[in-house]
Amino acid sequence: MSETWLLRFGAVCGVVLALSIGVPGAVEAFTGETAATSFVIGLGTALGAPALTGLYLHQRRRRGAAGGGRFEPFAYAVNLLGLCLFAGAAFALNLVLFFLDEEVAEEVMAGPTLAAVLGAVVLFVLGSVLFGAAMVRARVFPRAAALGYAVLFPLLALLAPLPDSLLVSVVHVLAGAALFRLSAVVWTDAGRPASPGGRPARSAAGAVR
Repeated sequence: MSETWLLRFGAVCGVVLALSIGVPGAVEAFTGETAATSFVIGLGTALGAPALTGLYLHQRRRRGAAGGGRFEPFAYAVNLLGLCLFAGAAFALNLVLFFLDEEVAEEVMAGPTLAAVLGAVVLFVLGSVLFGAAMVRARVFPRAAALGYAVLFPLLALLAPLPDSLLVSVVHVLAGAALFRLSAVVWTDAGRPASPGGRPARSAAGAVR
């Protein structure tokens, strides 16, 4: 399995995940949460880990293995763990609890389940901020998209318990757009040679700020 294949796989997963976040968010601005939009969002969470890994691999190739120091792999590790935990929680909330009676769902969420979900949210928010900051520092990806990742994905998690609103839908759409842009850069540059040493190389796609 080549690195190029991994990058392109991560890019495709990122694009599909972006659509599974943004499109339901736009629909819910008019319909509210539905079984269909909840189903799409719940399934899309499975693509988060490969999408994040594609972003990380692309950034390391452009900066060189030592370009990000210790912070970059640490940020990736925290984000990956938080993303996996939050994806599991989102899958359960959207594809299990959504279809249960409200009283049953509240009973399920009581006790240790709630503590586990809150812990997943905290780790996901922390990891997204850290890895978003690493992308902004690296200046490999478009700055607006990297900032969007650092800000909008934590907002997605923090706004999840709130009732559907225009604000929630807008955050979904913007977060999807940011991830789509980042993943498009990974796809475009997947076939290019890695940068020599630790010197960052701006690609045609990543140079647009």
